[in-house]
Amino acid sequence: MLSVTHTVIAQQSHREHPPSAGTATSGAASEQGEKQKYTCPMHPDVITDHPGNCPKCGMKLVPIKKRSTSNIEHRTSNPRPTEAHQSHVSHAAAEHEHEKMQMEMHSTIDLADPMSREGSGTSWIPDSSPMYGRMFMFGENMLMLHGAIFPRYTNVSTRRGDDRIDAPNWFMAMFSHPFGDSTQFGSRLMMSLDPLTEGGRGYPLLFQTGESWQGEALHDRQHPHDLFDELSFSLSQKFEHDLSGYIYFGYPGEPALGPPAFMHRPSAMDDPDAPIGHHWQDSTHITFGVATLGAQWRNVKLEGSIFTGREPDEDRYDFDRPRFDSYSGRLSWNPTQNLALQVSYGYIKSPEELHPETKIHRTTASAIYNLPLGHDTNWSNSFVWGQNNATKEGKTQSFLIESNYQRGRNTFYFRWERVQKSGHELVLKPFDESEIFPVGGYSLGYVRDLSHGNGVDIGLGTQFTINDRPDSLDRYYGDDLGYAFQFFLRIRPSLHAHGEHDHGEQIPGTGK
Repeated sequence: MLSVTHTVIAQQSHREHPPSAGTATSGAASEQGEKQKYTCPMHPDVITDHPGNCPKCGMKLVPIKKRSTSNIEHRTSNPRPTEAHQSHVSHAAAEHEHEKMQMEMHSTIDLADPMSREGSGTSWIPDSSPMYGRMFMFGENMLMLHGAIFPRYTNVSTRRGDDRIDAPNWFMAMFSHPFGDSTQFGSRLMMSLDPLTEGGRGYPLLFQTGESWQGEALHDRQHPHDLFDELSFSLSQKFEHDLSGYIYFGYPGEPALGPPAFMHRPSAMDDPDAPIGHHWQDSTHITFGVATLGAQWRNVKLEGSIFTGREPDEDRYDFDRPRFDSYSGRLSWNPTQNLALQVSYGYIKSPEELHPETKIHRTTASAIYNLPLGHDTNWSNSFVWGQNNATKEGKTQSFLIESNYQRGRNTFYFRWERVQKSGHELVLKPFDESEIFPVGGYSLGYVRDLSHGNGVDIGLGTQFTINDRPDSLDRYYGDDLGYAFQFFLRIRPSLHAHGEHDHGEQIPGTGK
């Protein structure tokens, strides 16, 4: 990277002396004598004399707009510009072109959205969110690869706890193809090897509930995800007056209900565990049969979905029968680049295979705040509220706060949860099934990257969790404090630079 920049500086410093008149005409003549420079839209520190592809990401290099020297040079007793000044001009031009091209990095769901806004399904995260992935350009076609895997040892205390070695994981490919300037086709594939690494029962997680194994409801374990988590396509159209729309179909896919799924939230990306309020907030992210229609005006989006209410069955390798018996609606608003808000409501028919008579009315609200703090430094926070109004159980609430602070190789994260769960949900004795129990968790984690910024980030992490419960649950969990700890590796693609906070590398001589 630095060698390319030094080459540009050397070429500029040996440029022929400009005419002494210092007029706008002579400045233009000097400009015409300059060689055209090229840069990468995603890596503006890459500057060359020849067109081609970026050595970092393979993206096609674009010409740097030349600026009139009459606007940037001043007549002095020594008219030859310094290396620092010329380097600053080239870098400023690259930044200008980068900002222009960044606006053309579109979401695969809606052509009008920046790619950094794209969450799971059709949900939004803040525009300033970091993207960890590898991008490939094939002419006008874009392919982005994401994913993460957490090989680990985890130990959960109490009578209902367990310990094991496993590796929660997910992998995703996103593709887009434009049809002219106002229409775009998008497609996504998301997969998980959880059926192999977690087994049918999933991994131990105190107070987690949802889905089943061998005909019995799972409790105190997170169920494995299906091999195919998303197979979707979308078609978006950009209209005049800041208006756009799209259609989205997934089999499986995610309806317009709830916040972005936990593994796609910047505040949760380093935590290997699912939230225990997952089935109050974002559990519909794997739904076998989803159709969504959305309309967007500027930074406000309204969308509606019809989808299959039944949760995935115990066969994690098949495609379940689509039903399209449920519906949802969501209003999203990104008032600033750093903030994403949403409220949503959904009617979910017969989500549980073991209790097909159950119906759920789910309401959610969330706020995700992301704050870039400089090059390779970011702070992300989420607040999520979810309410289930279920047959026989009535209304139960869930609350979640997450925070993730990353600076270079070091990351600290935190999660706090409070969820109301019934005795039926926790699989208690018949005399406790109708009771509602407030349960919670407090998790603190740290990750240190052993490999960082080299294409693949490999971090060594640890996490400690304290679980809170009422005394009336001691007969099931024991008298001791509930806690869990784990040691893990976090393996994922390196940060994909975007936005003004991601091209702050120093260029020698500029002091910038």
